[in-house]
Amino acid sequence: MENIRDIMARHAQVGRIDWIGLRSARYADVDVLAKVTVTQNGFTGDHAKLGKRAVTLIQAEHIPVISALAGANVTPEMLRRNLVVSGLNLLAIRKGFLRIGDVVIEVTGPCPPCSRMEKVIGSGGYNAMRGHGGWYAEVIVGGGIVLGAQVVPA
Repeated sequence: MENIRDIMARHAQVGRIDWIGLRSARYADVDVLAKVTVTQNGFTGDHAKLGKRAVTLIQAEHIPVISALAGANVTPEMLRRNLVVSGLNLLAIRKGFLRIGDVVIEVTGPCPPCSRMEKVIGSGGYNAMRGHGGWYAEVIVGGGIVLGAQVVPA
């Protein structure tokens, strides 16, 4: 019988970057990009906090769930995360590392929704996102990320 550590280290497939977005300031509109430069301080041109919250990620597969729970057509721009990742369960990576091209990040914790989701998504938007808000990460190794890049546990 396999031990749980081996089972938890195995993933069915690699992930992929489906969307990249940055905000120059806290309430600024999201700029959608095809590529981005990442330093130890986070994404170049993004306002995010340094350290454990330098990068925000959300699971692509959760966006339709949020839409269904909110009764609205929710887009990545509305959710205001930096990266949308498909094909890899981000919850299974918590407290672990991801490699995206030459970039390495450590997934540090859940990124809960903010009250602004009530305005952006509509009434009930905050609760629709609860449990689906994504993850914070810290940059370990900087570099470039492009749309379509593979996302693999590191």
